[in-house]
Amino acid sequence: MHANPYAAYLGGRDPLKALAETPGLIRQAVSSWNTADFDRTYAPGKWSFRQVLVHLAQAELALSTRARFALCEDGYQSQSFDQDAWMHVDNYADARSALDAYTSLRQFNLAMWGALTPEQLARSFSHPEYGALTVSWIMEQMAGHDIHHLAQFQAGPRS
Repeated sequence: MHANPYAAYLGGRDPLKALAETPGLIRQAVSSWNTADFDRTYAPGKWSFRQVLVHLAQAELALSTRARFALCEDGYQSQSFDQDAWMHVDNYADARSALDAYTSLRQFNLAMWGALTPEQLARSFSHPEYGALTVSWIMEQMAGHDIHHLAQFQAGPRS
């Protein structure tokens, strides 16, 4: 199985707990921000914080859908997720709406993640770049991905 690109961010943490905690920590980090803060970036040449929130909402939608397909279709073969192409589709969303979408979808998805059996978590599917993966791999990827972006929000916007 292909190594999870966000495993280092998750470390030894329980992915379900991380999935439950990180959206609130992101919301807390940006609670006092204004529109100008969301339009800044965390590093030169990177997405604005508003775009990172759009990206988090998109990833929540796409990756949890991938898990659902893997759970429901034998021999499921997922598609790649081109984050830059997807950004063009939803780049008009404001930061607060993107944050609300991300956190609402996460609450909905936590019910699914928390109810999965060990057999369901071990269910495999195929990815065009990574090969054979499991549903638990997606859960761990999403949890580490969140933590990766949380650090950016906690560091705050740059001028």
